[in-house]
Amino acid sequence: MTASLTTTASTAILDGRSVLVTGGTGSFGRAFVERALASRARKVIVFSRDEQKHYALERQLADRRLRFFVGDIRDLVVHAAAMKHVPICEYNPFEAVQTNVHGARNLIEAAMSCGVHRVIALSTDKAVSPANLYGATKLCMEKLLIAANAYAGDRTTRFSVVRYGNVMGSAGSVVPLFRAQKNRGQLTITDARMTRFWIEMSDAIALVLRGLQLMTGGEIFIPKLPTTDIETLAEAVAPGVPRTTVGIRPGEKLHETLISTEEIRRTSDLGDVLVIWPEYQFHTTLTGVRAGTPVPEDFVYSSDRAEPRLDLAATRAMLERVA
Repeated sequence: MTASLTTTASTAILDGRSVLVTGGTGSFGRAFVERALASRARKVIVFSRDEQKHYALERQLADRRLRFFVGDIRDLVVHAAAMKHVPICEYNPFEAVQTNVHGARNLIEAAMSCGVHRVIALSTDKAVSPANLYGATKLCMEKLLIAANAYAGDRTTRFSVVRYGNVMGSAGSVVPLFRAQKNRGQLTITDARMTRFWIEMSDAIALVLRGLQLMTGGEIFIPKLPTTDIETLAEAVAPGVPRTTVGIRPGEKLHETLISTEEIRRTSDLGDVLVIWPEYQFHTTLTGVRAGTPVPEDFVYSSDRAEPRLDLAATRAMLERVA
């Protein structure tokens, strides 16, 4: 992640506004809620299914602007709620579709009905040419959010997406697994050649804030992320601990991609962030002028070819920052 994104992302977009965070007790949701409460947001509304996490978060943050119910939504929505674990989605496909696809539709309809100004949803590199149901549901979510700009009609509600890779150290990443296996003296890796994009939580929050600042509706915002291979990550977490290769799991890819070949022709570099512009102009208030510099036609943004590739020292440094 380039330092400029953290510099350009400001919480000013939240000032004086009510902000709804779906999935607000998850890894990203909790971090974003804390950042929002550090701003001059008028109200922060948390929605999630876990009553116990609601209670724990309310006690931890203890801020009178914090609410744990759906209501009085007028300004901004950050949609972070999802079923995110690939194997769980594969074994529970109905629930995955209900949560990730139908849940997004429900949010879109509620946002338009309530007159929300801006909705930004969190997506994943697994939505690009998906190889598993989780990725497919997130691709559907992206398509729904982008098309919602057409359904909004004369309403002022606008919808956009941020898409990024694995959050270093989050509950759903491989890092906690490696740390637990380190204590048992044996790590399991899928394939030594496997690479992934990595983002720090602070940068994920900065990306969402930047997207809220820039969005006019229909964009997909992409951060500039470092990558690393699974062997380097394993050595950084558990140096010297023996490793066993177990093979790629069903639905996994050897490498991930953040921008598809078909999306390249609609992608521009804004300096601190990349943006995929919508294929269709959804509302007449837009001029149709695309900011930034178009990326080259042969641009490839996959985890095995993207720069920078983190070496062992850089990977350890990132782990220390998110510890």
